[in-house]
This record gives sequence, structure tokens and C-alpha cells, in this order.
Amino acid sequence: MQKLGYLLIAAGFLGGSFYIIQDKETVAWAGYFVCLGIGVAGVTMARLAGRKAARHEDKLTSDVESIRTSLARLSENAAQLEAEKGSIDVYELRHRIDAVFGDDIRTFVEARESIVHSYSLDAYAEVMSHFASGERHLNRVWSTSTDGYVDEAHEYIAKAAEQLREAREVFEALKS
Repeated sequence: MQKLGYLLIAAGFLGGSFYIIQDKETVAWAGYFVCLGIGVAGVTMARLAGRKAARHEDKLTSDVESIRTSLARLSENAAQLEAEKGSIDVYELRHRIDAVFGDDIRTFVEARESIVHSYSLDAYAEVMSHFASGERHLNRVWSTSTDGYVDEAHEYIAKAAEQLREAREVFEALKS
């Protein structure tokens, strides 16, 4: 149904474009509005199909498990980075962040909307607040690593570890 919606959007757009350029002096408004209606119907179909797919129970279950495992790994890896920060060269921190955190961050981001469907918008906001803060702090560590600022990098590693731990705890509390 989503593909049909996209097809209707394309047909409406192309048809509407045709009616607009058909005559230099006037616009064939009747044909244009028919095509506009087809496009709007396509948008509606595509959005409804997308929502239905996002709320499918198997997808929600899979996404919630993906969120749980990615938050657990992010939290554990941040804590490990925090413990090892003194022994890692500051210029190597950015490479470690790229290697260790990238996949789990992507996994979480792709599945995050399932928090809304499975729990609530408030739960989503609370988890995302901590996650986004932790991710920003990791980005800051990456930046300071590039510039060679050891003290600031170490400070933001601690902040990232704290926020990612909080995100994990908040999410785990939702499940119980």
C-alpha cells in the first residue's frame, strides 16, 4: 500500500505539472485539481501504511529489543572508555569512538520511534533526552580528540558515560 501511495504521489505531481505547462496563457484548473487530489490521496496512503508498519507488533518487539541491546552496549562501552581514558592517547579517542559506538548509535536511532508506540511520548522524551545528551558529549569528545585537548576530552567522556547510563536506566525502568 505504501508503494501505491508513492506511485500516486508521483502521478499526481507529474499530472499536475503537465496541466500547468500545457498552455502558456492559462492553467487547466480542473485537471490540475484532479491531479492534486491524486497526490494528496497518495500522501495519505503512504503515511497510513508507514504508521501501520511502524506499529506492527513483531516490528515493535524487535525494535524494543534492538534499543535495549544498543543502549546496554553504549552504556558499557562508555563506562569502559571512561575507565581507560587515562591510558588512551587523546588523538586515538576519535578513532575508538568511531569504531566502538557508531553501529549501536545507528541501531538505536533507527528503532527509537518504537518507544513512542510501545510506551508513550513522555517515555520517548525522557529516554531521548539522556541519549541525545550522551551522543552530543561523545561528539564533543571526538572534536576535542581531534584538537588534542586532553582535559576536555576526559571531562566529556565522563559526561557521556553518565548520560548513556541514565538513558539505559530510564529505558530499563519502562520495561518493568
